[in-house]
Amino acid sequence: MNCESTGLHPEWSYQAVLYEMNVRQLTPEGTLRAAAAKLPFLKDLGVDAVWLMPVYPIGEAERKGSLGSYYSIRDYCAVNPELGTMADFDAFVTEAHRLGMKVLLDWVANHTARDARWIAEEHASWYERDASGQPAVPWDWSDTAKLNYANRDVWRAEAEAMEFWLTRHAVDGFRCDMAMLVPIGFWNETSLRLRIGFWQYAAARLRRVKPDLFLLAEAEERNLFEEGAFDACYAWRMHHLMNDVAQQRTRVTALRDYIYADRDDYPDSAMRLTFTSNHDENSWSGSEFTRLGDAREIMAVFTFVVPRGLPLIYTGQEIGYDHSFAFFDRDPIPAYGANTFTEFYRRLTALRHDNPALASGERGGAVSEIRNNAEDCLMTLVRETAGNRVVAVMNLSPYAIHADYYTGIYAGMYTDAMTGEPYELRGRVEEDMAPWSYRILTR
Repeated sequence: MNCESTGLHPEWSYQAVLYEMNVRQLTPEGTLRAAAAKLPFLKDLGVDAVWLMPVYPIGEAERKGSLGSYYSIRDYCAVNPELGTMADFDAFVTEAHRLGMKVLLDWVANHTARDARWIAEEHASWYERDASGQPAVPWDWSDTAKLNYANRDVWRAEAEAMEFWLTRHAVDGFRCDMAMLVPIGFWNETSLRLRIGFWQYAAARLRRVKPDLFLLAEAEERNLFEEGAFDACYAWRMHHLMNDVAQQRTRVTALRDYIYADRDDYPDSAMRLTFTSNHDENSWSGSEFTRLGDAREIMAVFTFVVPRGLPLIYTGQEIGYDHSFAFFDRDPIPAYGANTFTEFYRRLTALRHDNPALASGERGGAVSEIRNNAEDCLMTLVRETAGNRVVAVMNLSPYAIHADYYTGIYAGMYTDAMTGEPYELRGRVEEDMAPWSYRILTR
């Protein structure tokens, strides 16, 4: 992939599909070496970038479960022996790059393990302290210790550790855990030294090392994009609305309102991570099968066509694995192979790659709607750029409906993206639509 870009983000990212890899649970071995063997499968699926959940050694103090939390980090510059060696990590990155895929590393800047190297080796001021003088516990994460970002030495050490993975181990970017808990300014250094924060500082420093660095924030605060700190952030609110629509706690009108509000709330360049599952949702709220039920498929489609969307596939979704993974213990997928779910996601990734109108950030096509007779159930979205148009007709409800609408300038011949068959969108459409049914048309 070309690493140069004429846009505001790395060239590869605009029409990318991300895959979150849970190395511990992906294979029976639970190792980086075994995970690397799955990369050709993911390449064939259409994945552009693999986000690795934390690969670092895990703390033992106050450890949860038998293996502990991936996010309780003992050493930022080492590999968890459970997963393999640094040589195994390098081999994983080499194989991903050989296949034309990028590798994003999960970065946990807010806290470390309670027995982290820094607690033993660095000054006490590197950590916030509780009333007893012990490293403070953030929230209820009793296996972690909160770093003190009032101390600029912490900024330097975090940035140096990130540089270690960029310069010595060839990663392409980071997914930044709980980014809103760390000062935004860290990510992109400005000349206004008194206003600078961690994220702004880090982004500027790291992009001097790697100009095409990609940064994804696990947060959706608007200031994440100030001074170009992040390329993308989570679309948490949209995800929760999707769950609510699927469970009939609200109607599709709430999703429609979200799309237009989001357009006004963020800069045009903002990319929004869209998903039906990830490690948090899967382990703590249940798989997409549990949360979305019969709406599972159409909601996945929605994440690929919504404006600004940067779609994510989580470990197991590519084979339709209906399971909520244990978070602190081994709980591997028992059997792995291509099936109808694989083909479904392969068609979605092709839709994404083949249609510039669906690009993220400032390159994506603007959204418009074809008005219809059932707008509390039916969404008829159009995204369009010069030479490319995508029409998404989606019954986002558990009700059979009779759709009736005029297509106007959008009438004509298209290709059905999920079947590959030609389809004529007539000037007036009247059709019965089953619950949670959809049609995605491209031209």
